[in-house]
Amino acid sequence: MDYKAYSVKMGAARCAVDLGDGSERGEYVNQDYILNKLGRPHRSISLMYCYYPYDEQWPARISEAMKDAEISFQWDYPYDDYFTYKGGLGGSRDGEPFNYMREIRKHGQDVTLTLTMDPHLDDERIIAIAEDLKTFGRVFLRVNHEATGNWFSFNKRASYQEVADFYCRVTRLMHEYAPNVKMILCIDGAKSTDAEHIEMDKEFAEAVRATDIFSVDKYMALHWGWPYDVAQPGGNSHSRSVVADVYDMTKRSAQLFTEICGGEKKPMVMSEFNADGDVTGPYDQCEMVEEFTGRLKAENADWFSGFTFYQFRDRGRLGLEIQDVNNPEVGVEQPVMQTYKKLIHDEYFMPSMTVGREISMPARLCWRSSEDAEGIAVPMHFEKNPHFCELYFEDDSNLMIELNGRWFYKSPKARFIDLMPAFFEKPLSGSADMTMKIFAPPATGENDLTAEDGINCCYATVEKLPEIRILYTPVEK
Repeated sequence: MDYKAYSVKMGAARCAVDLGDGSERGEYVNQDYILNKLGRPHRSISLMYCYYPYDEQWPARISEAMKDAEISFQWDYPYDDYFTYKGGLGGSRDGEPFNYMREIRKHGQDVTLTLTMDPHLDDERIIAIAEDLKTFGRVFLRVNHEATGNWFSFNKRASYQEVADFYCRVTRLMHEYAPNVKMILCIDGAKSTDAEHIEMDKEFAEAVRATDIFSVDKYMALHWGWPYDVAQPGGNSHSRSVVADVYDMTKRSAQLFTEICGGEKKPMVMSEFNADGDVTGPYDQCEMVEEFTGRLKAENADWFSGFTFYQFRDRGRLGLEIQDVNNPEVGVEQPVMQTYKKLIHDEYFMPSMTVGREISMPARLCWRSSEDAEGIAVPMHFEKNPHFCELYFEDDSNLMIELNGRWFYKSPKARFIDLMPAFFEKPLSGSADMTMKIFAPPATGENDLTAEDGINCCYATVEKLPEIRILYTPVEK
């Protein structure tokens, strides 16, 4: 059967969903596993690293370098216990986090890099980081997050004003040397629903004006004493908030940020979002996530751009999975996994798709970001629920493919993709027409800076459509 091809444009969701993957509380999980568990890619995957190159223990992860030290709080080490950033001046782009960044982008997602840094870094070291990030398309860079707190190492090394000034300097250098990088300022924002100013507004006003994106981290419940104590009723190392209050404080923060900018509206995100199961248990955790996201949808909250669920797999109870205590490569799914999966497949949280004119093959596709990509739409008719639905390829293309709401990744080495999982959770009850969509994120995970607008765009040519095999009965009965 011959299939027609049409252009299709992927755009932003009304509310984007991003996902944390690895931190001080859990290891990175590969994107193929996450895609198959959740059925769709995210706008961005968030990675958490630190950069303290002047310290004597550097570049070792500090909890490993000081494994025999007596520690009673997660942030009591000389520098933050994140994975260490291996790039920068004199560093290498062969390992972390660049190997993960490439994998994330191959799978049709942008990268959010959370990077805590020594606030006394010189310009040369900051520029080296900018050069590291130039080939990765749109990158969200969150520098020294939760900057109005007192637990991270950068706050113990500098005053709040110095931390704010450092953020402005990093922003200026990133804009100059890596214009593909979008800066996220994460501070406390409004402390109440009727606050008249943000926390430390005098120190951080210029940083608010300089940044590209506003952000707050709002856990609706959190056990910050993990893993050094157990949350117990009446304890003082955890908290639980009213969901409506968290929602309203986030909205008030966005309003106050905008006022500081003289009315200029910038994207507002929540860079760490969850309710800690250590406090709520597994069932209230689901209810709190549902309530907050339900409020966004009910209000059609155009003041809010997206949130990052923290995180996919966690050694505590802040993950869609808990890391198996016997095997760190195994995750134990929590009830919030199904809650989260349901909400990210809601149209409100899914990228827009606009089908255009009929096109002929070969087709030249453009990938700018997970919210701006040009692909191929292939209308398909199904007589009934299939027993086989398969794609066969003859090339080394790198593709993301969507059918019936389920996404699939085709790596350059793959020649066959089984589309049947698109029908396992959503079987057809009769005949149906639907459209398969094909996009081509960068095959290497990086952009070619020598190409036309290569810092922002990645181009790929699809010579022809794959062979499509559909059968409605078993091969033999």
